[in-house]
Amino acid sequence: MTRQCLQATANAKDTIAYGTRIVGGVSPGKGGSTHLDLPVFNTVEEAMKTVRPHVSAVFVPAQFAAKAIIESIEAEIPLVVSVAEHIPVHDMLRVHEILRTQSKTRLVGPNCPGIIAPEQCRVGIMPYKQYQRGSIGIVSKSGTLSYEAVGATTAAGLGQSIVLGMGGDLLPGTTLADGLRLFFEDEETKGIIVIGEIGGEAELRAAELIREYRQLTPRPKPIVAMVAGKTAPLGRIMGHAGAVLTTRDMPADIKAKALEDAGAVVVPHPGVMGVAMKKLLEM
Repeated sequence: MTRQCLQATANAKDTIAYGTRIVGGVSPGKGGSTHLDLPVFNTVEEAMKTVRPHVSAVFVPAQFAAKAIIESIEAEIPLVVSVAEHIPVHDMLRVHEILRTQSKTRLVGPNCPGIIAPEQCRVGIMPYKQYQRGSIGIVSKSGTLSYEAVGATTAAGLGQSIVLGMGGDLLPGTTLADGLRLFFEDEETKGIIVIGEIGGEAELRAAELIREYRQLTPRPKPIVAMVAGKTAPLGRIMGHAGAVLTTRDMPADIKAKALEDAGAVVVPHPGVMGVAMKKLLEM
């Protein structure tokens, strides 16, 4: 299910062509109509009662996105994907307060490319033609770098099981650690790629989880990692809200060292991720 707007329409056409089943859209005031031969509803609650979607894709401008996310949480849709960048922080604080009171809904994003199981299901804005169904799980703060990792693993003949965009905003709904937990348990995932960057502490939490996983698992899956922003100047926002190195933050090289010490193989750029992962899988 998606929210109806020009961007959502263009995306929905691509997503339908990819083979993902979209069951309808939500656009207040347009309920009862059809769009792309699919029903349109006034509210997410109405859509949930009628077509029972598994996912709500939120294509809503930043200033209105939190309300749409909250509406999907209240309707108990299992997965909500929000791609909008620059949602006000106080809006996301309210979203997180609501998320903590329930256990039915997971949020992916905001400010992310979405989530894709190649050749099966696509929810987001990723350039899907280079994706290939395979065995590598990718979780990334950076959408662009996740595309590079996809290209590298496709070129290496490995493909991807699931690619999850954590997003670069300050308050993400799903973290690098959450993505790792998914891949640790997923039977199709044989190797894992983690991409971090400056800003926040998600990489440090991921390193802690990797260390614990490798200590407790007899045959742990290989993990390749990188952290972008080693040359980023202090205090300058690098592209989006969360990618900024402040005096309170660990720099990229310290995060990379934490991941390496935990047992991940750290590489300098995503172009070599496919080759590095293939070597690890052959060991």
